Amino acid sequence: MDATPRWLTPVEERAWRGLLRMHDLVVGEAGRVMQSEYGLSGAEYPVLAELSRVPGGRLRILELTKVLGWEKSRVSHQLARMVKRGILAREECVEDGRGAYVMITPAGRAAIEAAAPRHVEDVRRLLLDHLTPGQVVMLAEIAETVIEKNSTDS
Repeated sequence: MDATPRWLTPVEERAWRGLLRMHDLVVGEAGRVMQSEYGLSGAEYPVLAELSRVPGGRLRILELTKVLGWEKSRVSHQLARMVKRGILAREECVEDGRGAYVMITPAGRAAIEAAAPRHVEDVRRLLLDHLTPGQVVMLAEIAETVIEKNSTDS
């Protein structure tokens, strides 16, 4: 490892600090709305959203972990809480016996269907409405590039 750190330039630091602040503002506010109006935590919403997008509302837990980009332990604890609340169910994988499936329950589907319109409204109000169409495309491309370059297949 090089003994001299590669310090951020003023523009790089501005970009990094802006990204952190923007994330905290947008995710924090959207999360508060989800919790106060729909009883869904900021961690429950993306789990339900991902499961509602797949046919049958069912994924292998390992696949959900990859899609969310979370650590296995975080997913495991989050799913246990959601199963306990009745918005998800677990099912062992009979094909190989090592994995398990998680699926959205009718209560979970009702929760995400109730919350989704407000979530989309908040994403627009907090982020997208402040950007030009070109900036939205650029933001999507930047996010995809950073995710792709930092994703690891375990």
